[in-house]
Amino acid sequence: MVSEKTEEEIVQDPESGGKVIPAKKAEGVPKPDSRFLYVDVASRRAKQLRRGALPRLKELEVNPATGERPEIKNKLERVAMEEVNGGLIAYELPEPSKAD
Repeated sequence: MVSEKTEEEIVQDPESGGKVIPAKKAEGVPKPDSRFLYVDVASRRAKQLRRGALPRLKELEVNPATGERPEIKNKLERVAMEEVNGGLIAYELPEPSKAD
């Protein structure tokens, strides 16, 4: 059963083949525990933003009265870093391969 969501509650991610992802805080997503993982997650998110994904930050949401988004004043890399810090970006680590 598919639950109905309003346009403000969902974000379409072009990198996931058009899969709709909830725009609220990702639950159970730990913050990256190393700076290398943090940089990797933030850079991949910045790439998504450059390709047209919508920002998930509260201050960049659509104004309900006008239907317009505020102008992004920071670089997309900074927006991606703020999203990762805020726990808005879910990520998965690959399973370690067994060396024979």
